[in-house]
Amino acid sequence: MNALPLCFNVKMKGLIKMTNIVICGANGHMGRVIADVISGREDCKVIAGIDKFTTAYADFPIVASAGELTEKPDVIIDFSHPSTLDELLNYCLSNGTALVIGSTGYNEEQTAKIKKAAEQIPLFFTFNMSLGINLLADLAKRATKILGDQFDIEIVEKHHNQKLDAPSGTAIMLANAINEELDNRCSYTYDRHSVRAKRTKNEIGMHSIRGGTIVGEHEIIFAGRDEVVSLKHEAHSKSVFGVGAVNAAVFLSGKPAGLYAMGDMLKEA
Repeated sequence: MNALPLCFNVKMKGLIKMTNIVICGANGHMGRVIADVISGREDCKVIAGIDKFTTAYADFPIVASAGELTEKPDVIIDFSHPSTLDELLNYCLSNGTALVIGSTGYNEEQTAKIKKAAEQIPLFFTFNMSLGINLLADLAKRATKILGDQFDIEIVEKHHNQKLDAPSGTAIMLANAINEELDNRCSYTYDRHSVRAKRTKNEIGMHSIRGGTIVGEHEIIFAGRDEVVSLKHEAHSKSVFGVGAVNAAVFLSGKPAGLYAMGDMLKEA
């Protein structure tokens, strides 16, 4: 597989098409990372931010809600909180604006709203913007085809002590990818302190660790008779997620309505 390019440039008549971006959650850590990533590129620019804290730190304004935007963007990148979903979807659906969702922690009802909105606007939705994590999911699916029926599968994820949701959205994404290879017959067991029973065959164990400044670690353990196979990914900086989100935004600009994910973007790499 070819390496992922740093930019997904769209060229028209020899010129790079500029993608105008709004960052939702602009004053958060990821919002600032995304702004920094975009500042070093020639194919996109930030025209505004959305955040309850409206103090500006760069050459673009920050407003408290999408309804206060004075200029329509090509794409909104969201790294805020699931509570902002309805506002963002309403704005994007009303204005035909593409949306990249990088936040996690959505419930089933919210996920259904995201999929419904993708019938009318281009929408990029993934639990993790890292190329390496998406490769890990692919490797896990391949390993499951070979090992799944004979090996117990456990997922361990580690994050910093400020993360709110557990297990992580990425851990759920990995579990879902594995479960698809097993015809969705597995249930998920979250930790085991309240379970006084032997492990069943058709389950995937999921375990969360929170501490310090761990950016993100995910390990998939295939435990068989007298042997263990582990697949692991470590993110050492949140910039890997920022680069992925910006690539997704440039990729999404001008696309027809639909639900897009990392696999769609990599096909054009």
